[in-house]
Amino acid sequence: MTDDTDPLGPLDPGFADRFERDPKRPPCQLYLISPPAIDAAFAAQLGAALAGGPVAAFQLRLKGIDDHAIAALALPLQAICAAADVAFIVNDSIGLAKRLGADGVHLGQDDGDPRDARRQLGPQAQIGVTCHDSRHLAMEAGEAGADYVAFGSFYPTTTKEVRHQADPALLGWWSTLFEIPCVAIGGITVETAGDLARAGADFVAVSGAVWNDPAGPGEAVRKFAGVLGG
Repeated sequence: MTDDTDPLGPLDPGFADRFERDPKRPPCQLYLISPPAIDAAFAAQLGAALAGGPVAAFQLRLKGIDDHAIAALALPLQAICAAADVAFIVNDSIGLAKRLGADGVHLGQDDGDPRDARRQLGPQAQIGVTCHDSRHLAMEAGEAGADYVAFGSFYPTTTKEVRHQADPALLGWWSTLFEIPCVAIGGITVETAGDLARAGADFVAVSGAVWNDPAGPGEAVRKFAGVLGG
């Protein structure tokens, strides 16, 4: 469903068609999210994915296990990301991001305040905020010091329950008015990533389209690189 309560009112659905990317803005990049459950063998998959092409960031997003278990799984993945110069982002938990010395944290609307994250993680941390399909929430996140805002879901996805359906016009609207990067998330595939990049996304966040590719994660990332120009 869409957020009909956005106080800014309805968004012009034709905005994406009129959007022209500022040449000073970097090309759209790939933001990789882990599967919802992994084991120690996942490190090899991550290494293969990062060897396949440019990846700007990797978010560790695990559900149903405690922070101690996540930390144990995180350490080898964090080392792989550091070696590849890929930002290592922790989902939901400011405390876990601090414990691991992660490059940043991604916060849902109920996972904490970006200001608190900044105080705990320091000025260099990358702080992202989920904003669903709401321009109002995104503006609030920007004012609170977020380094990027995430919009979605743009397409059906099995990774999490879809409660908000975002319009690609939202990406162009944001990129036209604000310097803070925006991330498109939710059911994105190689076939749809280019459309979202052209609509105004600074990053496309993908999970299943990489980890479930029958050709392997490295080949999947290579295909995304071809679409995004990496």
